[in-house]
Amino acid sequence: MGPDVPARPIAGAAPRSRSSAREYAEVLLVAIVLALFVRTFLVQAFVVPSSSMETTVLVGDHLLVNKFLYAPHGRGGLSRLLPYRPVARGDVIVFKFPEDPHRDFVKRVVALPGDTLEIRDKEVSVNGRREREPRARHSEQRTWRNDAELPESLRRRDQVPPTRISDGSYFAMGDNRDDSYDSRFWGPVPQRNVKGRALLVYWSLPPAAPGRGALGRLGDFFSKTRWSRTLLPVR
Repeated sequence: MGPDVPARPIAGAAPRSRSSAREYAEVLLVAIVLALFVRTFLVQAFVVPSSSMETTVLVGDHLLVNKFLYAPHGRGGLSRLLPYRPVARGDVIVFKFPEDPHRDFVKRVVALPGDTLEIRDKEVSVNGRREREPRARHSEQRTWRNDAELPESLRRRDQVPPTRISDGSYFAMGDNRDDSYDSRFWGPVPQRNVKGRALLVYWSLPPAAPGRGALGRLGDFFSKTRWSRTLLPVR
C-alpha cells in the first residue's frame, strides 16, 4: 500500500463555513422578500379596534385582508392566476380613513359610484330600493328626526337626504348602525383609500384589561382566545 495522499478539494467548491453562511443568508433574504411581497400585494393582517361592525366582526378580531382582489391589473400572468373584480355592494372592506390616512377602518360597502342613497328613519334605500342587509342591526330603539334644532351629528345617524355617490368612491357603513362612525358623517370612501376586502378571522382575542402586563396577556392567549372564531370567513 502506497503512502497517503492528501485529499484535494473538488474544483470550484467553496469552504464549508462560507457556504453555510451564504445559504442561511439566502434563505433569510428569500423569506424577507416573500413576506414583503405577500404583505404588499396579496394579504395583510388587520386588528379590529372598535365595535362598529358587531356582530359581523368583534373588537379584538385579527383579520386577513385580501389586497389583490381590487388591485389594478393588466393582462399579464397574475391576472390569469388571481381573481380580480370590482368592489361590490355588501363587501366588507378595510380602508385608510379619509380624515386621517394613518388610521385604518373596516366597514361594509352600501352604495357604489353613481348610486343614489337615502336614509329615512334608519331605513337605508339605494336607487329607490330598500336595503336588505341581514347583518345590519340597530342597538337603540330611538330614532333621531330631521330636526334643525338637533346637532347634525345626531340627525345624520338616522336621516340622510337623497345623495348621489360620486365617481370613484363608495358609501360605507358599520353593521352596528347606531354605533358606527362612517360615511354618514364624513362622506364616501375614495377608491384610492381602499386596501382590500376582509377575508377571514385568523385569531380573536378580547382587549386586555387596563394595567394587565405581558405575562398576563400570555395567559390570556389560552384562556380568552375565541377559538370558535378561528378561520371564520367575513361575510
